[in-house]
Amino acid sequence: MTANRALLAIGGAILVALPFVGSTYFLHLVIQILIWAFIYTAWSLMGRFGFVSFGHGAFLGLGAYIPALMWTYWGVTPWLGIPLAVGASVLLAVIVGYPCFVRKVVGHYFALVTLALSQVVLLSLTAARDITGGSLGFTQRAVGHSWYALQFPEKGYFYVIAVLLWLVGLVVWRRIDRGISREALEAIGEDEDAAAAVGINVMREKMRVTILSAALTALGGATYGQYVMYLNPETVSGITVSLQIVFAAIAGGVYSMFGPSVGALLTLALTEGLRVWFGTEFIGGANTIYGILLVLCIIFMPQGVVGALQGIRLKRALEASKPAEVKP
Repeated sequence: MTANRALLAIGGAILVALPFVGSTYFLHLVIQILIWAFIYTAWSLMGRFGFVSFGHGAFLGLGAYIPALMWTYWGVTPWLGIPLAVGASVLLAVIVGYPCFVRKVVGHYFALVTLALSQVVLLSLTAARDITGGSLGFTQRAVGHSWYALQFPEKGYFYVIAVLLWLVGLVVWRRIDRGISREALEAIGEDEDAAAAVGINVMREKMRVTILSAALTALGGATYGQYVMYLNPETVSGITVSLQIVFAAIAGGVYSMFGPSVGALLTLALTEGLRVWFGTEFIGGANTIYGILLVLCIIFMPQGVVGALQGIRLKRALEASKPAEVKP
């Protein structure tokens, strides 16, 4: 058995055992880590090819709010609301992405457009306070244990859902990484004109990965909304959430399949640890330290934590493969 397979086997065993050995609070943290890991993985589908989007907070917000509002006001099951939310996010991605790609809006200009998109959704959710609750937030109508309403007071159900969701994200990431589109997207990320000159359909490839990333992000947002039940525009949309997605994915490593998951583990564990450590003292101190550590991580490990570890492993392998010097 290779080292990678052994690690996968150990990781699988831990995932299976967690609901039985961990406390309710610990299981709650793990569920959130898995859901956010899926969301970060969805963003990395674009980010790893140089398509830096600061607008994924918009897709996350739509995914979280649409099923919740439809269920609370009209009694529409989330099993219908979630696909509609994903469809709305895809439509928004097309409305914004297509003109940008046609006009060849790239680099920091594209990042600014997506940043504005995220803020527009935040302001829209806040302004519609009669429906969404505005800045005060919105709590879904609770009915207890119900598959129809996709509500489970027992965290074990959502743990299984979160694990399956996370695995779906990894499968999608791997299929793109091993698929023929990877070379095309890498070429587009390097030079769009050169990629088009060799016969790559730049528009199709960019729209495909953008739509897929937006759809998965909305799916993650819908799952998160169903789990926490309480939604606030500031926590599921806007610039803050978009930057959180970008920084966490980069800190973990966007070029590795497990990089965004490591980013989710590190950032959520760090956030929760600092919150418990500081408590009600030094208000704002936890966020300040969190931000400083995250910036330092990105500066000194631009390939992310996983990328840095892989670099160390590769360096050691190269050193071990060198022939030993023969002493005279």
